[in-house]
Amino acid sequence: MATPFTNAPNGSIDSPEMRRAGRELLSLALMDARNQTLSLLAHFEKSLAAQNWVVPMRPELNPPLWELGHIGWFQERWIARNPQRHLGTRCDPLAPMLASCQVHADRWWDSSHVAHDSRWTLDLPNYEAIKGYLLTTLEETLDLLTQTPDEDDALYFYRLVLFHEDMHGEALIYTAQNLGLQLSLPVPMPLVQREPIRVPATRWRLGLDAGAGFTFDNERPARDVAVPEFEIDAQAVSWSQIMEFVQDGGYDRPELWHAAGWDWVVEKSKEKQSKPLHCHGQQPAMHLSWWEADAWCRWAGRRLPSELEWEVAAHKAARQGFRWGDVWEWTSSAFMGYPGFVADPYRDYSEPWFGTHQVLRGASFATRARMKSPKYRNYFLPGRKDIFSGFRSCAI
Repeated sequence: MATPFTNAPNGSIDSPEMRRAGRELLSLALMDARNQTLSLLAHFEKSLAAQNWVVPMRPELNPPLWELGHIGWFQERWIARNPQRHLGTRCDPLAPMLASCQVHADRWWDSSHVAHDSRWTLDLPNYEAIKGYLLTTLEETLDLLTQTPDEDDALYFYRLVLFHEDMHGEALIYTAQNLGLQLSLPVPMPLVQREPIRVPATRWRLGLDAGAGFTFDNERPARDVAVPEFEIDAQAVSWSQIMEFVQDGGYDRPELWHAAGWDWVVEKSKEKQSKPLHCHGQQPAMHLSWWEADAWCRWAGRRLPSELEWEVAAHKAARQGFRWGDVWEWTSSAFMGYPGFVADPYRDYSEPWFGTHQVLRGASFATRARMKSPKYRNYFLPGRKDIFSGFRSCAI
């Protein structure tokens, strides 16, 4: 059993070490995450309240009020309403739940059963009522946390809801950008061009084992893998590199694209959204789909790294200048469970997306520091470009 780090300074609530945080730090971090959520929604309120929070129905968006309520619902469902919360990953997700403090909570915010397009037509409470629901659910959570042992199983769901809220916080940021709302956020610093890094052949333990603090189900189980030598970029591809591809007609050359990727280009061209916008020289390129990343690599005579290569480089090449954390980075790896995968109680987190999504590694400038781990596996459909996604390349 991992030992929670209970005596770290307050600044550690935004540290990757929160995966093994004890009660005291978890309490602070849960309040911090909620404050961040409400701060972000205050920006939405300034722009959307006058129009009754109405936003366009798009496949990559959730209505902001739905997103806010869902955060509270998820926390309440897995903690206050979950009599088996102390069992951690051994919890039966089909066991009866306690009643919600909001009678219609499941009908409104259960993402497993509320279809995406229906979220625009729900009879949701107003902003103030949903904030009240979030206050109540957080108070319940913090009260129950004081009665919880400092053990991994008992703290599993508290850590899960913390990271779930952090994920939705980043989703709110790229939603705001998608809607043209102004947020004051630091952007990645310009890249210093470095030579690619040669990583020697090695054996690597891919993934994580249970019993070392919190782990996501798709990170388990760990296994030893042989890794041949490879060459990888020291940093993500920059906008200036992307613009060379654009100027060379990259978006007009179907031979550079997967067939499905070229269909994506044609469809996005109809919407005038195919080519990159808002390019800024030597900054890391972002808002790029997997199709674009793969096409650029073909054009450049390179390839995307596998997630295994990315993970090895992030750990072994840091002293050689391997820089990550500016943008999520597409890899060549399809999102699948590692051999021996077993889903955690939140069944919809990983398994439903196996085989359709691509793995991204790293983090973006909008990711909370406590979410940043070189072992973490993000995943999106290959056509998504509203997220803060870029890539780096490897030699063929």
